[in-house]
Amino acid sequence: MLLLPLTQQAIAQENNEKWVDELLDGSLQVLDLCNTAKDSLLQTKQCMHELQSILRRRGYGEIGLTNEVKKYLASRKVVRRAIHKALKVMQNKCTFATFNGDHETTTTFNLLKEVQTTSLNVTESLLFFVSGPKTKSVGWSLVSKLVHHKTVASADQTDRNEFAEVDAALIGLVEHRTSKSDNIKAVQSQLENIELCIQDLEEGLECLFRHLIKTRVSLLNILNH
Repeated sequence: MLLLPLTQQAIAQENNEKWVDELLDGSLQVLDLCNTAKDSLLQTKQCMHELQSILRRRGYGEIGLTNEVKKYLASRKVVRRAIHKALKVMQNKCTFATFNGDHETTTTFNLLKEVQTTSLNVTESLLFFVSGPKTKSVGWSLVSKLVHHKTVASADQTDRNEFAEVDAALIGLVEHRTSKSDNIKAVQSQLENIELCIQDLEEGLECLFRHLIKTRVSLLNILNH
């Protein structure tokens, strides 16, 4: 769409500067949320690998396992705080006013804004998904549809997802609410599921991030010419 002459003409017009600035600000917001999502997945994956490593060892001590589990759960709290902060900043900054001008220019800008809003909504849903049920959102099922893995439950079946299931199982393990030997086997299986889920999400995020950078560069090139 950015390659169309009509789009480039609308963006280059000086009297549309306000709307172009809003598009540029919006692209930064999506990029910021993408970075938060990438960092959250990376941090979760690193702590998950450390936990998997100790679970694979024979003769691991209960204290060592408990400490590693607590470390993972603590990292999840850090991830949730970072997500909450990023979403709060986004909500405070996000202002998508409807463009009013001649018909063709109005249609062009509103379509560009609609694409940007969709990108924000999908990225926001991903962050809710990674954060787990403690952060409520009606849109997290968007992510379950985008992730290729069959292990992701749909929203009409449950409010839980891979991240929440692992968190709950580990809390039960630390608090001895469940049989340790049975629960450890379940946790190992769930960690394998979440690892595959993270891989899918990281691949999708990287693709989205590249497209967002390309779009922002295209906008800036149109303005500079």
